[in-house]
Amino acid sequence: MSNLNFISTFYPPRHLILHLFSALCIISSIPFSASEIKNTRIIEDSRPMILFERFGFGADGHVAIAIKNVSWKSKQQNSELDPSSMGFFLLRELSYPKILNESEYTDSFCIVSSRYVELIFKFEQLYPDSTYNGSVIVEHPDEYSLVFGNCQPEYEVSMDVHTEMYNVEGGRKDFLPAGQTQLPKLYFLFFLVYTAFFTLWVSVCIKQSPTVDKIHIIMGALLLVKALKLICAAEDKFHVRNTGTPHGWDVAFYIFGFFKGIMLFTVIILIGTGWSFLKPYLQEREKNVLMAVIPLQVLENIASVVIGETGPATKDWLTWNQIFLLIDIVCCCFVFFPIIWSIRSLREASKTDGKAARNLAKLTLFKQFYVVVVGYLYFTRVVVSALGAIISYRFEWVVPAAVEGASLPIERNPYFVIDDDEEAAAAQVLEDDDSFQL
Repeated sequence: MSNLNFISTFYPPRHLILHLFSALCIISSIPFSASEIKNTRIIEDSRPMILFERFGFGADGHVAIAIKNVSWKSKQQNSELDPSSMGFFLLRELSYPKILNESEYTDSFCIVSSRYVELIFKFEQLYPDSTYNGSVIVEHPDEYSLVFGNCQPEYEVSMDVHTEMYNVEGGRKDFLPAGQTQLPKLYFLFFLVYTAFFTLWVSVCIKQSPTVDKIHIIMGALLLVKALKLICAAEDKFHVRNTGTPHGWDVAFYIFGFFKGIMLFTVIILIGTGWSFLKPYLQEREKNVLMAVIPLQVLENIASVVIGETGPATKDWLTWNQIFLLIDIVCCCFVFFPIIWSIRSLREASKTDGKAARNLAKLTLFKQFYVVVVGYLYFTRVVVSALGAIISYRFEWVVPAAVEGASLPIERNPYFVIDDDEEAAAAQVLEDDDSFQL
């Protein structure tokens, strides 16, 4: 291999680096799979950059890689291979601008040879069907991305890759990134909180059984499913931290996450329609919204499983991320329709049925619910993503803590006692109510 001539056919440097930037931006906003011990099969892949993992290392970080069944083939005739143009390396976020600058002023730039990456090994140490086993110690604590670089995109590479990334604390391996070591305790704490809420909810429903509606039962089921999802998440992270694999808890996590996602949007839609506590039926358009959201939630959960169980090294991983985000946005938009319809219906009814105060109370309640839903969806989608982008890798646990904290139920009383004076005042308010625009 040593006498092979170097081929200077590369991806344009700027495109190469921007490709990495775009991939890392998406990865930073979406959680990885539960396991930090991974086995990945790369089949005839010519991508210039293949991202395997992002991991936060502490003072004693380690990366272990094992590769077997290596082969490559050229898509062009008369193309000569230079194995030194392919290899694995670690990349820090603060190195991005330096690499971009280096690519602009270096002829035949190859990121594998950049002085701003921490090289693990190059393929010049390999030959077809050979194996490699090696490990490196991360000397500088930071968040790193494990990347495979291919500066000869006319070559398609196939290989089986086994990776282990971990920190050593007290002589024991910790397979969770430095910023996620608190997640097992965090999820268990929220499990206890939701269990307490569920117990309290059941107690209240039993005591107030004459006034309990079907929606109250569904809300109780949502609390139960949420609690079960959290205990599965706690066990998942606990086993990953100690062994590197979730020992099947990821399956239970996905199952309860599936039911939680469907039930959450179903509850929001049913409350928005006023079903059960205001009217015993759903209109056709409201049924259509439910029939649209439920299949979308099924597809969203399928995308979530694919994203979590494959990883960024998979070719279609970014596509599944885009599908997940698109479906989530569509579902969030769908839930607003029933609330808007209910508010408009109450406005119209207030002008004809002579129950101004009661309609004003209901209208106020639905306006508040509208604001709460908007605030919840905005916080858990936009604010949390922004928080994850700016927060230090050592405090990644703050992001799930913020999401779970925003999801906690709080007590509200939807009942109103109406007297004659309030009825007259409410009629005037409804007559002039044009301030709440949807």
